[in-house]
Amino acid sequence: MRVLVIGGGGREHALVWKISQSPKVTDIYCAPGNAGTAEIAKNVPIAADQIDQLLEFAQKNEIGLTVVGPEQPLVMGIVDRFQEKGLRIFGPTARAAELEGSKAFSKDIMKKYGLPTAEYETFTSHELAQRYFDKETGPIVVKASGLAAGKGVILCRNSKEGLNAVDTIMKDKSFGEAGDKVVIEEFLEGQEVSVLAFSDGNTVLLMDSAQDHKAALDGDKGPNTGGMGAYSPAPIFTDLLRQKVRDKIMFPLVRAMQSEGRPYKGILYAGLMLTKHGPKILEFNARFGDPETQPLLVRMESDIVPLFEACIDGTLDQQELQWKPEPSVCVVMAAKGYPGSYERGKEISGLDEAGADVVVFHAGTKLEAGKVLSNGGRVLGVTATGPDTPSAIKKAYEAVSKIKWDGIHYRKDIGHRVSS
Repeated sequence: MRVLVIGGGGREHALVWKISQSPKVTDIYCAPGNAGTAEIAKNVPIAADQIDQLLEFAQKNEIGLTVVGPEQPLVMGIVDRFQEKGLRIFGPTARAAELEGSKAFSKDIMKKYGLPTAEYETFTSHELAQRYFDKETGPIVVKASGLAAGKGVILCRNSKEGLNAVDTIMKDKSFGEAGDKVVIEEFLEGQEVSVLAFSDGNTVLLMDSAQDHKAALDGDKGPNTGGMGAYSPAPIFTDLLRQKVRDKIMFPLVRAMQSEGRPYKGILYAGLMLTKHGPKILEFNARFGDPETQPLLVRMESDIVPLFEACIDGTLDQQELQWKPEPSVCVVMAAKGYPGSYERGKEISGLDEAGADVVVFHAGTKLEAGKVLSNGGRVLGVTATGPDTPSAIKKAYEAVSKIKWDGIHYRKDIGHRVSS
């Protein structure tokens, strides 16, 4: 089978890496890919949002399965377009992907079907959003409703910061059209955990847990990013919690989407806050998380391709998921300045010195004249496994220390909740 993976980040490199291990697969293409995917797949110079060109490529090259990495093409309706042409593609339709494409829609679904989440209000008026803070004084969360590459969430300690966040999103348009509507919601306290699941529209098959580190700086300080590192499993996510999340959040959400005439097939990602009142939903995403995918896939024992096919065919109830017991840790090496402005085109050295039990997933990289150059904010995801989480952390940072380019930024405390 020929497989096309759409996207060019660390998540997509991890997907290509995992798919390449399947005996069912003969050829892998990645559009547009990066310097890492180029080693195990054929990169195709088509951007992830160029749906017409991707469709033409898939038809011309007899692609048997397409796997969509990023959210943007899903929200744009790539799955609908491929299905109309009889092509097999893994991911939710545009109507189902609105779960991520509109935080306002997502919150309304949660409210309608009684799923546990923070109290919230939605605003399309800058003036009314500001007026909200006449009565709210404590910590609050302000979110751009649309797609903002994981960065459209601002945690505010008081009403002054809340007013500034509304200005940033709605007035300054820092996230473009994504900020035409904002969701302002109650601040939840606890530990965050990411739970990803396969769904075929009826059945839900949960993956093992992972914890992401969203803040740019050590100690969970600084602006939110797309994610600075992750580890799996999360010890705080017990078997009892797992069952509760499956029965009270994931299954009900899939049933709700079915009731709304938006059957959900693909990866369902729930960002959860483990509060003293139980798990509450921070957000749903319509695709694999990045960087959670990297530590999850190095631990996945099962062949991933039959799982993709089962979601498409509605036969997920016949599948099982096996996991390696060893924990894994991913440390994101970013460009200095990320998530703000940063420089590209820096030559990277030391990639071959990572060592055993370490996989260096490329994110923002490109090949030029035989050299690997930085080409994005998040550049690499150095992912290590070990007999326990502290050992995996040590291995990951030893590998990180060997990789060099001009202007590196990474957090030095990934996995601190487990190792401390």
